[in-house]
Amino acid sequence: MRLRIVDAFTDRPFSGNPAGVVLLEPSEGAATGTGRFPDDTWLGLVAREVNHPETAFAHRLPPGEDADWALRWFTPTTEVDMCGHATLATAHVLRTTGLIDGPVRFRTRSGVLTAAPNPDGTLTLDFPTAPLGPVTAPEDLSAALGAEPLSVLDTGQLGDLLAEFADEAAVRALAPDLRALALVSERGVIATAPAQDPTAGHDFVSRCFFPRFGIDEDPVTGSAHTALAPFWSARLGRTELTGRQVSPRSGVVHTRLMGDRTLLTGSAVTVIDGELLA
Repeated sequence: MRLRIVDAFTDRPFSGNPAGVVLLEPSEGAATGTGRFPDDTWLGLVAREVNHPETAFAHRLPPGEDADWALRWFTPTTEVDMCGHATLATAHVLRTTGLIDGPVRFRTRSGVLTAAPNPDGTLTLDFPTAPLGPVTAPEDLSAALGAEPLSVLDTGQLGDLLAEFADEAAVRALAPDLRALALVSERGVIATAPAQDPTAGHDFVSRCFFPRFGIDEDPVTGSAHTALAPFWSARLGRTELTGRQVSPRSGVVHTRLMGDRTLLTGSAVTVIDGELLA
């Protein structure tokens, strides 16, 4: 079967967030295109071999179901409940291979998520908005991050802590103790601050750390923007914003807050198209 490597939330190869995409689809020559996923052990081994932040596996669902494709995401160490960039990458592969020409619905562990193509070539994901709430910061958080945040919020089912910093320079300068950081939240930590220069094309910046899931620093995290969108929309007074994740690879996520749903728009580029033999 075919294996693609797609850089998501970028329009340039070798930037954004790389994801493996495996379509378990008969037209792709897949012996496993039977409307179900292969054994979890095999899925995990493939994700570990790909060794990118996420590898997505998808198979087509029969007509009349609540979605068009079933979709699962694996880091090199574990299956996750939600992943934005690998969903974007999967929709990109479906579109560029002619398997879809309009919106597509994915059945996932986070419910039915949709992706829709736009005339400019971007894709828009429809994800649930993360509910933000006050939380007492773990006493080890500042030490683990190497800096003290201005505020810390809980992100509900997303499982992250959202840590606000005074400025973009503080976020860029973070050099966390990843072993210590793995102990302070259920999933990871989102560090964020307002853009240093609002004329640079983005409204806020972020960095995301998920050492518990085998991802020391995620290059561009779509799911984190379901928390960043309501956070910054409340502060900036606008429902449509642009976030730049300032990891070494960097990438851009355009957000639109729509109550309990958040739209995430970005580009994607296929950089490798090969054959999975094992």
